[in-house]
Amino acid sequence: NLEEEDQATRDRYGHHRAGQSALLARRLVERGVTFVTLIDPGVGLSSSGWDFHKNLEWATNKASPPMDLAVTTLINDLHERGLDKKVLVVVWGEFGRTPKINDNGGRDHWAPVQSVMLACGNYRHGQVIGSSNAKGEVPHERPLWPYDVVATMYHHLGIDPSFAPVTGATRTRPLLAHGEVIPELL
Repeated sequence: NLEEEDQATRDRYGHHRAGQSALLARRLVERGVTFVTLIDPGVGLSSSGWDFHKNLEWATNKASPPMDLAVTTLINDLHERGLDKKVLVVVWGEFGRTPKINDNGGRDHWAPVQSVMLACGNYRHGQVIGSSNAKGEVPHERPLWPYDVVATMYHHLGIDPSFAPVTGATRTRPLLAHGEVIPELL
């Protein structure tokens, strides 16, 4: 119940879906929930959320401020409440974006390069790990894979990424076929 939060805290997060969802996530982890997923609908251009295939400048200017406020407030609030070691904040979309603007003034899906932000979680932060070439087309230095991010998330949750549970058919298969915890964070 977000009504139980004082007005100053609700104001700090922002009175929009991104902010109030981040506040709800903080309240859930305070009560012992170990995994919370927030899905930000972006600016409501369609059901695709942040999938800005057109009108990128307008959509980014509309969607980014609430998301920036929500994420930074959540991270600061976690630190202030001593939850920063317990909670790993991951900001991650499903794709990278083309290095060039398309004919509709947007950017399309681009799997070779994407960005992920990790905060808190008792890891070493304040660093950029990996890079793309100057045009943002392909990985350049220290390429990482989505598997590596998931392995790091499992590590934070206390799950061995190489764990291979026995299924109902008595076969084993590792949780992750590839990937390792990102060593620069340890």
